[in-house]
Amino acid sequence: MNHGRITELAQLGIPFALIARDGETVEVLTGDVVDVDLLADVPLLAADGAPREVLALVPFRQVRERGFASHDDGAPLRCLVVDEHTALPRAEAIAQLPADAVPLENAGFDIADEVYADIVRRVIADEIGRGEGANFVIRRDFTADVSMDAATAALTWFRALLEHERGAYWTFAVVTPGHIAVGASPEAHVSAQDGVVTMNPISGTFRHPAGGATPESLTEFLRSTKETEELFMVVDEELKMMSAVCSDGGRITGPHLKEMSRLTHTEYVLRGRSKLDPRDILRETMFAPTVTGSPMQNACTVITRHEKTPRGYYSGVAALFTPRTRVEPGEPSHDLDAPILIRTAYLQDGRLRVPVGATLVRHSDPYGEVSETHGKAAGVLGAIGAIPRDTVAEASIDEDEPTTERRPLGADPEIAALLESRNARLAAFWLNPQAAGAGPFAGRSALVVDAEDRFTTMLAHQLRHLGLEVEIVPWSDVTDDQVDAAELVVSGPGPGDPRDPDSPRMRRMRDVVARRRASGRPLLAVCLSHQILADSLGIDLAPLAAPHQGLQKTVDVFGQPASIGFYNTFTARVPAGTTQVGVADVAADASGDVYALRGPGFASVQGHLESILSRDGMTTLERLVTHALAPLPWPTGE
Repeated sequence: MNHGRITELAQLGIPFALIARDGETVEVLTGDVVDVDLLADVPLLAADGAPREVLALVPFRQVRERGFASHDDGAPLRCLVVDEHTALPRAEAIAQLPADAVPLENAGFDIADEVYADIVRRVIADEIGRGEGANFVIRRDFTADVSMDAATAALTWFRALLEHERGAYWTFAVVTPGHIAVGASPEAHVSAQDGVVTMNPISGTFRHPAGGATPESLTEFLRSTKETEELFMVVDEELKMMSAVCSDGGRITGPHLKEMSRLTHTEYVLRGRSKLDPRDILRETMFAPTVTGSPMQNACTVITRHEKTPRGYYSGVAALFTPRTRVEPGEPSHDLDAPILIRTAYLQDGRLRVPVGATLVRHSDPYGEVSETHGKAAGVLGAIGAIPRDTVAEASIDEDEPTTERRPLGADPEIAALLESRNARLAAFWLNPQAAGAGPFAGRSALVVDAEDRFTTMLAHQLRHLGLEVEIVPWSDVTDDQVDAAELVVSGPGPGDPRDPDSPRMRRMRDVVARRRASGRPLLAVCLSHQILADSLGIDLAPLAAPHQGLQKTVDVFGQPASIGFYNTFTARVPAGTTQVGVADVAADASGDVYALRGPGFASVQGHLESILSRDGMTTLERLVTHALAPLPWPTGE
């Protein structure tokens, strides 16, 4: 490539992308732009069947492919079909890029601080407080007018990122007609290489003090229960996705530190094997819980209620599909590398937009979340040079350190021990290789009814590990004939108030539970369905004083203590000391909160036995399935 080629591309109006992934080179991609409607339409093969490389910008509205809600702004699923892919040394690329400042005019947030604070309050009260989910990410946009030529502005910002940003997963600029994106994403959403799918949940942010991070300054952060549990919740959400696309369900490694110039994050890595087309993998993993919330489907509904404008590409992905060099029969033809589109500036029709979001949880402080959005916007704008940079942070970067390579903080023995200690709380099932085996229920089958919480994919994987043949069917699609014919029905978890008489989902889940109870055929009810089952037995339902979102508790399940993860806002409640209601045995704590039920042909559990927080999940699941499948008359004790 000739010197000045990058600038030439911009001057000629040729669509292109610049990607820095390895810290040493800048990849330059050029080609034709094709907009498609569905991920399945991403043109990975030429007319003659030859594989070709494609870079796709996937907008948030693409979640409609999964049947999820979103505002539709018409943002295209834009594909750069690559005809040339070269690489430049980083220094040479920087030398080709403009450095003059890009003036901003009429700059500010599209939503006033007080208005955003009110949104935070409403989400906490109306959504989290009513059981709609554990957390939700609500965005606002920093906007400004830009009079400079759009491609030149993009190249200027990309240069600033190359020179000043450290530790990003991708630093990139994508310049196509009418749509420009420039950013430094810290987080890979999903990748697939040689049949191995990887996801990288990140949660928890330690902001480096002046002079940089030290083991001593990092220790307090790593000891924080709040930071630890938030990471666990994100891992649970991404394991739901992994279990949907990987035959082995996915295995956790970590936790690790992700050390950047001004920040250090905590992260896990999830890996599993899959033979799915990478476009299908991408569809099943839209989008990251770190930028949407959980559970994912309801998070999209909540976002649509509280965000009054479309997201565009924010929280979508940039997906690079690369042809594989060797492909065995039955294997996908392409690998996938897809970072999350966050910490990104968008330029369209002379208008700069920097979307930023805050993760809202039950204890969120509205003004604290306002401050977080200011900080995130300032981080992006400072990184691209649109506003003055944080000189204190700049001074703490590696340039002032000795020339010898700095020892990673994760290599410090105390830090390594603190990280490793987190795994003592987790289910060994997801940490260890999951060897294939016949399982105690080999030859038997189960129908899992999904009530809009994809914990069912993890639950189905565990049931398969126990030997069952499993089918998952959404609540809206399951038929009475399927419910009647199934050997075992697993009525699943989901968001919302189980007492809501106006919810079609609640009505259908009540129907499923009622049909199975009336037939006397095996039923296992989980979380929301456990509450519905309890209600059918005449047990009262009530909201918890403090929702159990990502809470690990050790409870007595019919004479055996079990460490289980809970994600519930409502509970079934009996008078203290109650051990039986009608035909059902009751496992409850001293306050009367019911954790499990069992009766003729049925069993239920409030917690999520499939969660990484359920150390005794597999053992308890096997016990409850054994009871549900036991021939009548059912056993009265164990």
